[in-house]
Amino acid sequence: MHLLTKILKKIFNRTVVCIIGILIQITYLVMVFLTFGTLYTYSYFVFVGVGIVLSLYIYNTDINPSYKIAWIFAILAFPIFGVMFYIFFGNSHSGDRLRKRMMQYDDEARLLLPQNEDILQALHRDNPPAEKQAKYLYSYGGYPVYANTKTTYFPIGEAKFAAMIEKLEKAERFIFLEYFIIAEGKMWGTILDILERKAKQGVDVRLIYDDIGCLMTLPYKYNEEMEKRGIKCKVFNPFRPIWSAKMNNRDHRKILVIDGHTAFTGGINLADEYINEYEKYGHWKDSAVMLKGEGVWSFTMMFLSMWNFLNQHKPDEYSRYMPRKEDIEDCKGEGVVVPFTDSPLDDEPVGENVYLNIINGAEDYVYITTPYLVIDNEMQTALVLAAKSGVDVRIITPHIPDKWFVHAVTRAHYRKLVKYGVKIYEYTPGFIHAKNFVSDDKAAVVGTINLDFRSLYLHFECAAWMYKCECIPDIKRDYLETLKVCQEITYSDCMHINIFRRLGRAILRLFAPMM
Repeated sequence: MHLLTKILKKIFNRTVVCIIGILIQITYLVMVFLTFGTLYTYSYFVFVGVGIVLSLYIYNTDINPSYKIAWIFAILAFPIFGVMFYIFFGNSHSGDRLRKRMMQYDDEARLLLPQNEDILQALHRDNPPAEKQAKYLYSYGGYPVYANTKTTYFPIGEAKFAAMIEKLEKAERFIFLEYFIIAEGKMWGTILDILERKAKQGVDVRLIYDDIGCLMTLPYKYNEEMEKRGIKCKVFNPFRPIWSAKMNNRDHRKILVIDGHTAFTGGINLADEYINEYEKYGHWKDSAVMLKGEGVWSFTMMFLSMWNFLNQHKPDEYSRYMPRKEDIEDCKGEGVVVPFTDSPLDDEPVGENVYLNIINGAEDYVYITTPYLVIDNEMQTALVLAAKSGVDVRIITPHIPDKWFVHAVTRAHYRKLVKYGVKIYEYTPGFIHAKNFVSDDKAAVVGTINLDFRSLYLHFECAAWMYKCECIPDIKRDYLETLKVCQEITYSDCMHINIFRRLGRAILRLFAPMM
């Protein structure tokens, strides 16, 4: 009987049910498509007309031009299926109700995030482009620039994990975690033991995880299990097997805040492949940054804004979670830092614009690491123009992919970039998941923002922009060390690709914004 129960649980687990639900919807759409296409001749022309009107509507929206091209092509080439697919899944923006509710909490948070004008004036005297970056982040990202913040860079997941454990053990007041992927194993198990113990000691422990990110890695209703252990837990955008544009918006952020004085962010999720406990796609290269000091307040507010949005009731007093003066009085780090978030609800591509500002302002070099290179025309133009202007532009991508189709689109972008002087390298030991920019020994970004359409336009993301911080030489040093185990992609490599593979990449690249 026990064996039968286990088999039934396997057969009817949440993942299987979701897959079946989606397959039913796909089957339904295909049947409708075939029905309209074969039995009702006139309906085809109706859909052609609707497709033309819909294409005109899409053309006149403010969405990214690459989205426009992909959807207009799909709708005009396959009128019935394209129109229906767009209706179900094409709206890249969330509803007004969701937007207003989220913005309410963001607006409340901004009241407690004033900009220090003295720091801006000092930036203006030192480097006007850096001042402009900080002003942009405050005006459109909502988060100010801080001094008095120490920064520590971790070039690999194992180093971040060790630091996390050390800091978690010292927590006295609260621990906030917000992660895209959590998977049961050594990394999460070690952290969970500490969280459960701290919760019993009276520490306020809270966890947010993304439901799709954890769909294959955590049991259904895992949040209830956390509550039983004394850990307050919320699930972001619970997945339902229904095609909806709302499912596009995921919480891709990685945030850990401890007692308001220490915060971590970067590409590292809470799963064993991120610390190379087991080999998934070869050696996993990732990165993170730790902040200590005044700048941590922004990460605290990011978490609380999301928590209050998911909680849907009047929030606690934010001031309860401010750092104690004695905890940050010795955090006199070099330079300045702006922790920031990027939301798909405000129609402002903050992450992409921060990257563009770095590229456009570079004088000597821009070094980039990204797992995906699925970029729009604006980003491609900026990279090419910088290289043409004599800037040393280098990009490291994975050699072993985690998603073959995204990797194919990544490689489809190589030819033009390499042709005009951008140097591209693939990380031969395995998969590189780090999302880093570093430029001119002065500016850097470490965070969760990939160079792809999902990160730049559809996901909730976060990062830290840093200027003249003590960790920037470490980021550059790590980059140069990583290059030693990378394979450079030459223009000859890009040209010696058979016609069928080139055609396949071209098709995937066309539909990349919809992936």
